[in-house]
This record gives sequence, C-alpha cells and structure tokens, in this order.
Amino acid sequence: MIVSVASGKGGTGKTTIATNLAVALDQPVQLLDCDVEEPNAHLFLKPVMEQSTEVYLEVPEIDPKLCTLCGKCQDICQFNALAVLPAMVLTFPELCHSCGGCFLVCPEGAVKSQQRLIGLVETGSRGQVRFAGGRLRVGEAMAPPLIRRVKENIRRGNPTILDAPPGTSCPVVTTLWGSDFVLLVTEPTPFGLSDLELAVGAVREMGLPLGLVINRADLGDRRVHDYAAQERLPILLEIPFDRQVATAYARGELLVETFPAWQQMMKQLYKQILTISGKSDPK
Repeated sequence: MIVSVASGKGGTGKTTIATNLAVALDQPVQLLDCDVEEPNAHLFLKPVMEQSTEVYLEVPEIDPKLCTLCGKCQDICQFNALAVLPAMVLTFPELCHSCGGCFLVCPEGAVKSQQRLIGLVETGSRGQVRFAGGRLRVGEAMAPPLIRRVKENIRRGNPTILDAPPGTSCPVVTTLWGSDFVLLVTEPTPFGLSDLELAVGAVREMGLPLGLVINRADLGDRRVHDYAAQERLPILLEIPFDRQVATAYARGELLVETFPAWQQMMKQLYKQILTISGKSDPK
C-alpha cells in the first residue's frame, strides 16, 4: 500500500501528517521524503542515517574533433540544452533532462557522456520505520530524477508513506505516480481552497483515489467543506487548531508520541484509506 501525502500549497501540515502516520502504524513501514527541494521529514522522525549516495545525471559533452555541426542533436532536444553555432556546439547541462536522444541521433558519435551531480539520497531507520529522502543540490532545478531515485527504495509488502512536494508541478506528479492513494492536506482559507482545486484536478487526471485532511479546521471559513461536498471528496480527518500541538510541532516533536489522541487519530485515518482504496491491511 503506497500512500502519497500531498498538498496544493506549502504550510498545510503535509509533513506532519506523513511522519505521524508512519510512526502511528506500529508495524514495519517505509517513509520516503520526496520533497527533495525542502526536505524536513527527518527533523521530526530523527532517523539514524545509515547511507548517503550521490546521484548523478548523464549529460552530453560534444567532441569537437568528431562534430560536423549537423544540428541533429539540437533538433531532437526539447529543452534547449544544446545550441549549434557556426563554429561550435554549446551545451547547457542544467537544462538537460537526460533523455539520451542526442546520443542516439548523432551520426558521428560526437556526443559523449559526462556526469553531473544533482543531489543525495539518504537512508536510515527509526524503530520499525525505514526512511529514505532526497536532498537536491543547491541551485539545481531537476527534482524529478532525484525523486525517482528516492522511490527506488520502495519495497512492496509493507505500507509506504510518500511525503510529496507541495503544488501540482512535475515533482509532484513524479511522486504520486504509482501510488495507491493520495491524501491531500488542506486548510480552510481562500488560498487553501484555490490550491486544493488545482491539486484535486491533477490527482483526478492521474486516476488515483483520494481523500482530504482539513488542518486547522476550526479556523477560516466553510468553503473547503462546501467544495468537498460538491465534488464528492471524502473528508477523512478534520484537525482543529491547538496551541499545545503547535508548540510541540515547533519543537520538532512527533505528535503521536506527545499526544495519545493523535496515535488513535492516525490509525483511524489509515483504516479509512484502506477502506476507500479497497486494500487490506497486511498486518
């Protein structure tokens, strides 16, 4: 069972739900932090890190002795990572998506491979929770390849919780792809509703079952609730604002370990996810 915890915008409590849900299950579980641009699940889980692996992308380098400036590499590149000039070919590694097209079409074999570091994948554990997370190199824009490397740590058989990046862009789609269920965390504000609508549209386009968690549900207005009713979106959990919870969160505490009610709340949330998705609990 792979559950992606996502949100249309940052700051809704997505990582709070993902980390506490993973710990509350009280069984072997995997937690993957796919928010590689701003990873912070480890701040709450505090796993013992066991391994850190550098991740590289294959990008082109042009051999000027072999290149005839035919322009085929430039023509096939959809991301403008190569530019054929009258006397040379310029490459822009930061724009390269490593599709490999330029290597295939070059008739002279002038396109050579070089490696470009894009980030790290770190793995570790805390109790029964196996952790993996990505950390994108500062200034790097290519998050999806690193997210895919993080997801290589998924092992079928145990519940897997994916902490997705916020929004609806390519990194989010890369994270959600292959999930059994998407849990969208939102808040009852105009911005929360606007971004929720975009997130729901993206998830439905992917054909994935979904449910909502409304955080700070007693603040703001009822428009998120009205939207959920209109779109027939199940609200699986409503969390009221609690100053003690906010204080514990600010200290980096796992709420399921500080507040007994959160332990039961997260377990009940997972049961609802299993029911809606039609999956059975392996435990």
